[in-house]
Amino acid sequence: MFNSSPAPATEAAAAVTTHGDGAGRPRHVAVIMDGNGRWAKSRGLPRLAGHRRGAEVVRRIVEAAPDSGVSYLTLYAFSTENWKRSSEEVQGLMELFSIYIRREGKELKRRGARVRFIGDRTRLNRDLAEQMGRLEASTESNDRLNLTIAINYGGRDEILGAVRRLAAEIAAGRLAPEALDADAFSAALDTRELPDPDLVIRTSGEMRTSNFLPWQSAYAEYAFVPETWPDFTPELFARACAAFGARNRRFGAAD
Repeated sequence: MFNSSPAPATEAAAAVTTHGDGAGRPRHVAVIMDGNGRWAKSRGLPRLAGHRRGAEVVRRIVEAAPDSGVSYLTLYAFSTENWKRSSEEVQGLMELFSIYIRREGKELKRRGARVRFIGDRTRLNRDLAEQMGRLEASTESNDRLNLTIAINYGGRDEILGAVRRLAAEIAAGRLAPEALDADAFSAALDTRELPDPDLVIRTSGEMRTSNFLPWQSAYAEYAFVPETWPDFTPELFARACAAFGARNRRFGAAD
């Protein structure tokens, strides 16, 4: 999807350790936005009402992220496994993604956000995929916040795709097997233009990673918060980012 390579892993680790002004805030926060359906059910509402409320929360968190020193924000919007949900819910989500891009695109551009989408677009309807491409192109020069939205994304699917691409490069003689290291593998992933996440937040109290950025999150810190995504606030986001600063990230080294 992208052409540039990431910084080597050792450089990335050093950059995270000394990030920004020394405040210890995460540079890249990834969020598993969980609990929309449960939020709606607890209020006697259809599941799509929870997703609509969740879209409003996305707007608030995107606006607030730079205030916490976050330069990269990655949101897990729709997984490859979410196709198993009812056709009504899936269709509603696809329509909601389209509405979000239409309504928020200009505002995201005005706020200086660069938008990227990761995931397999081949299963999405053409209009939505084209909307995604246009928003990416129109915000390409922005740099205040790098917003990445994962739609039809699965970590295993992404890794398999990278393996196939690298295997083809080796078979064609364009890549020597001994040149295949962690950095080369990272460069074959959808997230190749992004640093690895420093902090992964999951809402709704569930304590699992749900196939989200498994390679990239190898050294990430995790925050599992009890609030559902529709109840998540910029204050809770800022609190999670501040708590990150108290953690000692050793990247496998001794204390």
